[in-house]
Amino acid sequence: MNKPFSVSLVLLSFLLISCGSGEERERQPVETDVANSIPEKPNRILYLNGNTIFKDLNDVHLEAAREIGIEPLSTRDSLKYVTRGLVLVGGAMRFDEPYVVDELEQSSPFLVPEAAELLKDIGNAFQDSLRNKHLPAYSIIVTSVLRTDADVSTLSTRNINASKASAHRYGTTFDITYTRFEKHDDEGPDAREVDLKAVLTEVLRDFREQERCYIKYEVKQACFHITARKH
Repeated sequence: MNKPFSVSLVLLSFLLISCGSGEERERQPVETDVANSIPEKPNRILYLNGNTIFKDLNDVHLEAAREIGIEPLSTRDSLKYVTRGLVLVGGAMRFDEPYVVDELEQSSPFLVPEAAELLKDIGNAFQDSLRNKHLPAYSIIVTSVLRTDADVSTLSTRNINASKASAHRYGTTFDITYTRFEKHDDEGPDAREVDLKAVLTEVLRDFREQERCYIKYEVKQACFHITARKH
């Protein structure tokens, strides 16, 4: 008498289990989509030794500078007589430019177009790399640009390592410090100086490998000494 009833219960249980399995299968794609929405891991930082990879000597810088640079100027008053176009790279601190020019004492904020383009490209690449590595936004700081003969002479009396045959005299060369960086958001998190220097070193290595510039790692002046190349 109870057999048909028992069979019905078994069939009902089977149907309920089957429906449950279908629901589980329908939920699986949703879980997969959530997993795929997790942000990618940031690119890792390469801690390269700039002192070993940037060793281009002054003669190499001078050769490149003479090829695309201006004729050396005697004093800063001579700047107004330069016929070949120079690009102003200094001025007020603005973050619409990917670099900041420091307060200059023995140089003027001018570069030939090739060098100005290189500086801007380096600044943009540095900020792109910071974003890719999930680091806060910073700008590079330029500490020296175009020097006249008078600037070089004055600098030589203060720094015995300063060369009178300076590539800075041609408007092709600039220095970027590796100990200071200009932070964009004062209230945001800080990046470690060692990480910022590592990112800049990696960026500069790429530009040098592209034959866009020559670079000398300056220890005492704590900067990258960079001269644009013809390209």
